[in-house]
Amino acid sequence: MQNHRSIRKFTDQPVTDAQLRAIITSAQAASTSSNMQAYSVIHVTDDGLKSQLAAFAGNQAYVSECPLFLVWCADLHRYAQAAHRHADTPITGNAENLIIATVDVALAAQNAAIAAESLGLGVVYIGGLRNKPAEVSQLLGLPQLVYPVFGMCIGMPDQEPLERPRLPLEAVYHENRYMDNEAAVTLYDETVRDYMNVRTGGKVDTTWSKEMAGKALRPREHMKAFLKSQGFGEV
Repeated sequence: MQNHRSIRKFTDQPVTDAQLRAIITSAQAASTSSNMQAYSVIHVTDDGLKSQLAAFAGNQAYVSECPLFLVWCADLHRYAQAAHRHADTPITGNAENLIIATVDVALAAQNAAIAAESLGLGVVYIGGLRNKPAEVSQLLGLPQLVYPVFGMCIGMPDQEPLERPRLPLEAVYHENRYMDNEAAVTLYDETVRDYMNVRTGGKVDTTWSKEMAGKALRPREHMKAFLKSQGFGEV
C-alpha cells in the first residue's frame, strides 16, 4: 500500500475477467454505512463512450487509452427502491445521505485500487469527471439520486513514476485535539519543490501550498446545482 503510484501510461495487455471480478468483489467487501452499499460502478467498454468521457474529464487521453475504465457512482437510487418495497417514506438526497453515499463509494473504490495493485496492475483516479457531471450522467444514463464521483483507469503499468511525497505525519496526525502545525507544511513545501524539480528536470518550481492556492481558484461550483438536479436537493 505504501508503494502506491498514480499510473497514467499502460501497456496493451488487457485486464482479464478474473482480475476484474477480483477487483469488484474486493470493492464490495469494503465497509459500508448500515449495509446500505450506496454505490454503483460502471465498466465502460465502448471506445466511443471512453473517448467522450476523456473529453469531459479535461482531455485526459489515458481515460480512452487504458485497458479498463470504471466510473464510480454514489447511488441512493437502489436504496430508495428497496425502501419503497415496504413503506412510502420519501427517500431524499439530504446532506447525511449524500455523505453516506459518497463515503461508501470512496471506500469501495479504494478497496478496488488496492486489489488491482495487488494483482500487479496500476491505477489512477479521474476526478475530472466532475468537470462535466451532467454530461457524464446523461451519457451513462444515471437516474435520480445517483452521481458520478470519479473514474478509475486500470491496467498493466508502462511507467515507473517517482513516489510522490506526502505531508509529514505530524501535519495529519493529532492526539486528543486538533493542533495546527504550520512548520510541517513549510517543511513539506520544500520537499515538494525538490520532488517537482527532479520529476520535471528543473522545468517546474512549485510547492504544495502554491498548488493548493491554484486549486482554490477552480472550485467546481457547478456541483451544487448539479447535485440538486439529481435529487440531492437538501444539500
